[in-house]
Amino acid sequence: MSRQELISNEVAGFRVVGKHVYGNLIDCMNENLLSDVEELKRIVIEAAEEGNMTLLDVKAWKIGLGVSVVAIILESHITIHTWPEYKYATVDVYSCGSHTDPHKAFEYIVSALKPRKVEMGKASRSLE
Repeated sequence: MSRQELISNEVAGFRVVGKHVYGNLIDCMNENLLSDVEELKRIVIEAAEEGNMTLLDVKAWKIGLGVSVVAIILESHITIHTWPEYKYATVDVYSCGSHTDPHKAFEYIVSALKPRKVEMGKASRSLE
């Protein structure tokens, strides 16, 4: 399903519009960010803004060398989990509503972490 199809589901008569973008960020060149709790929280907050999402709360935990960040948005969630020792991160952006753009939020995170390779998936989580 294309990005435009994900965004226009509600127009097509869907009762619930859900859009899920997720991926693996491999060989992140901005590796210092991968262990920086405060910067990763800032990135998630800005990603929510980019995706036109309503931020409710952000929590982050330092786990070994890495960090896990969970942003609760009114429309669902954004997460980043990092493994700095491997220059690796996983990202998950799930939002409901035709007004949100999880792909923009995902791309904002990618632009901040600067991976050499991105494995991205998309799924419609909509109900007709």
